[in-house]
Amino acid sequence: MSKPRLVVVGSLNMDIVVETKRYPLVGETLMGDKVSFIPGGKGANQATAGARLGAETAIIGAVGDDPFGGQLLNSLQENGVDVSGVKQVAGMSTGIASIYVSEGDNSIVVVPGANYRVEPADIDRHEDKLRQADVVLLQLEIPVETVLYVARKAKSLGKTVVLNPAPAQPLPRELFEYIDYLTPNRTELSRYTRMDTDDQSLEKAMQCMRETGAAHVITTLGAEGSAYLTEEGTMQLKRGYKVPTVDTTGAGDCYNAGLACAIADGRSLDEAIEFASLASALAVTKFGAQAGMPTEAEVIRFKEEQNG
Repeated sequence: MSKPRLVVVGSLNMDIVVETKRYPLVGETLMGDKVSFIPGGKGANQATAGARLGAETAIIGAVGDDPFGGQLLNSLQENGVDVSGVKQVAGMSTGIASIYVSEGDNSIVVVPGANYRVEPADIDRHEDKLRQADVVLLQLEIPVETVLYVARKAKSLGKTVVLNPAPAQPLPRELFEYIDYLTPNRTELSRYTRMDTDDQSLEKAMQCMRETGAAHVITTLGAEGSAYLTEEGTMQLKRGYKVPTVDTTGAGDCYNAGLACAIADGRSLDEAIEFASLASALAVTKFGAQAGMPTEAEVIRFKEEQNG
C-alpha cells in the first residue's frame, strides 16, 4: 500500500531555546539554566512530523547561506524529508526563533530571514511536487502572497489544502476560498473573528470563521483537546490526553501534520482529529520541536494504551 503524500510549504528556523525557572519581567535580567540550538520553523516542524508519522513528505522553502541553513537541511534529510524544494539564498541569514521555556510552557519571537524570500516562482519551479501530493500543508511564516499563490495553485490541481493560520495576521479574503481545513488555536480564532473564544462563545466564533469560506474549521485547545464543526455547523469537542509535559514547542505543528497525514490517508475528519490529538499529546513529552515528533508506530501504541 502506498504512503500518503504530503507537501509542506513553509518556514525553516533555527530555534535558540533558553530554559529558565521563570519568565523575566519587563526590564529584568535573569540567569538562564540552559541554551540549546534546535532545528525548528513551523514548516520544517510539520514536515518532520509528517515524515515520522508515515507520509512521503517534501518541503518547499528557503534558508540562508549560513551554517544554520545547512544544519536545518541535514536534520530534515535525516528524518526522511525531501528537501530538494528548499533554496539557499546568498547573503541572507536563515530564520531564527528565540524561545523561552519555563514551567512547561514557552514564548517565542521569530526573525524570518530567508523565509521571507519564498516566492511564487519557487512554487512554479516545484509544481511537480504539488501535482504528486495528496495534501498541501501551509502556515504563515512565509509571505502571505506566496501562501495565497500556493493555495490557489494547489486547488487548481485538485489538491486538499490545510492552512495552519499562525502566526495570526491580516489575510486576503480570497485565501479562505481555497482552504479545505483551517486550524487556528483559540487565540488565533479570536484575532481572526474579533470575538471572544471562551467555552460559551467558541462555537459561535468557529461558525463565524467558517463563513469566510473555509470548508472545515478545527480549533486546537491545547491540553483540553480540540473542537470542530460538523457539516450541520454544530461544534464537537475532541478530548485531549493527559501526559507528562516536558516541552510544548512544536505540539501544534505535530497536530497539523497528524491531521494532514490522516486526511491524505483517506480517514474521516473525526478519525483524522483523533490521530492528530494522539500525536500532539506525545509531542509534548519530549524536549525540542522536531526531536519530540512521534513516529506512526508510537502513535498506534499510545492509542492502544489509551483504549486499555
